[in-house]
Amino acid sequence: MFAKPFRVKSNTVIKGSDRRKLKADLSVAFPVLTADELSELVPNKEELNVVKIYAHKGDAVTLYVLNKNPLFFELEKCIYPTVYVLWRFPALLPAFTTWPPVLDKLIGGADLMLPGVVVTQSGLPHVKQGDCCAVKVVNNGAPFAVGTAAVSSTAMQSSGMKGRGVCILHTYMDTLWAFGDKSGPPSLPDSTETEEQVNGEESDPEEEVGKEEEVATCCDEAHSQEVTDQVCTRVEQLSVSEEIQEEIDMEKKMEDEQRSPQELMDALLFQCFLHALKTKVKKSELPLLTSTFLRNHMFACCPSGKQLDMKKSSYKKLSKFLHTMQQQYSLIRVKELTKGVESIVEVDWKNPELRSFSISEEAACEVDPAPEGREGDIPYHPPEITTVYSVSARVEPLFLDAQKRKGTVLQPAEVRSIITDYVKKNELVAENNKNYVIINPTLCDCLLEKSEYQEVESIKWDDLFSRTLCKMQECYQIVFPGQEPITKKGHLDPIDISVASRGSNKKVTLIKNLELYGLDPAVVSTALQHRVQASSVLQPLPGAKDRVLVQIQGNQIHQVGNLLIDHYKVPRKFIQGLDKAPKGGKKK
Repeated sequence: MFAKPFRVKSNTVIKGSDRRKLKADLSVAFPVLTADELSELVPNKEELNVVKIYAHKGDAVTLYVLNKNPLFFELEKCIYPTVYVLWRFPALLPAFTTWPPVLDKLIGGADLMLPGVVVTQSGLPHVKQGDCCAVKVVNNGAPFAVGTAAVSSTAMQSSGMKGRGVCILHTYMDTLWAFGDKSGPPSLPDSTETEEQVNGEESDPEEEVGKEEEVATCCDEAHSQEVTDQVCTRVEQLSVSEEIQEEIDMEKKMEDEQRSPQELMDALLFQCFLHALKTKVKKSELPLLTSTFLRNHMFACCPSGKQLDMKKSSYKKLSKFLHTMQQQYSLIRVKELTKGVESIVEVDWKNPELRSFSISEEAACEVDPAPEGREGDIPYHPPEITTVYSVSARVEPLFLDAQKRKGTVLQPAEVRSIITDYVKKNELVAENNKNYVIINPTLCDCLLEKSEYQEVESIKWDDLFSRTLCKMQECYQIVFPGQEPITKKGHLDPIDISVASRGSNKKVTLIKNLELYGLDPAVVSTALQHRVQASSVLQPLPGAKDRVLVQIQGNQIHQVGNLLIDHYKVPRKFIQGLDKAPKGGKKK
């Protein structure tokens, strides 16, 4: 549940009545706690905060925080302790034991599978389905995960220890743990092992003496057998670990398939973010524009066969994603150096999350992005832009036979084909002149104006098609290389180039709407600086929150046009303002 960052809704100090209610709820939920232990967890004098959060899946969770450490979290009216509480009271919950290799899988978001559970001589802890329980590793009594039992302990044994055992809610190293002081688990004696040792000490003394004499007479054989047993034990442990690993990997794969596209995109963004920080970004590049970081670094770290799309994630915007990385993980520091334009000004290279990140093989083999600045090194390919049409409510009756409802986006050729089929199916082609189409009641309602109802009885084919397109919603479809088509209503704004005065008859050239065509304003600005040897800056675009304009000294329309048309291969029809270039720029 807390494997990914959560969103804090409110953080308030608990009231006296709520404090007493919390104590009562804890005494019912955890009857093993004494009155003194309850007072230690919920003191009367110290400040206790109630933090309401939303998990990444949208679950509403309430945290109870003491001295900046979350002690309990409440989910669907059930209270669960955090690892910080369990390290102080390890016997608070029934605990399942597992192998250390399983720890990384649980931290990554997997549930505890029964093949990974270690069954001690005392057997499994007694739990019912849905009971709160903990998970610990062999040789350490400190729990590192909290969850609910997927099935009862009786069902676990009857199933042959196969399937899901514990549904994990919270683990050591997750975002809930990181919300506290990030302390590590203590090394506590395993209570199960201690009980087994005590039971061994209480065995019959005469039997112990007999065993010692037997060992003394067969010393050499025992030594040889001990070495053999150690080798066999290690082989068995290795085999068990491999089986557990295979089971967990299979479960992880199934969970990935069950995850929503939004969750998968969030995970891909986080992976590419860490990869870019670890391998691409250098200290000398800071401060770094956030848009440049996304385009030149994160996109380059995306594994082959996958595509980053911020709008398909839960963040929706780059600024929100980077602020989450700053607040939840403290990996970076983002600052608005220029009004409306954010930059990464600091990276915490020693952050444990960044240092522990390992680069996957598929991502490691990706090609490095081209460096910034030099226009010849920019890996830009112009998008394909086409005009399409969306079925409107007025013309929807004409498209029902083709199973096209309101909002369906069609190419002009598809519209022409569907209308032709409709005319032929309803036998509306004029018998005397096949260049005309007879107007039936449906065509009359969909295409004609009220003044034409009594006058127009037939129209030409071309008029029929043009009227149909006029009554539909005009859209544009833009396709960037390697990405899915993007369809939006209305007209695509052209790249606008204009000249403005800035006092004392000084002129500057303004370039807008570069982002709509996949161009990074920062890269274009740097390329123009090298071309014309003039200073340029980025300024926020009025009326557009996430877009900026490039401002460069002088009337540089001619140079901007050459850069966009010759180098970036942007079609001339998508560039507005080229006619304002100074006449002197055309002289040789």
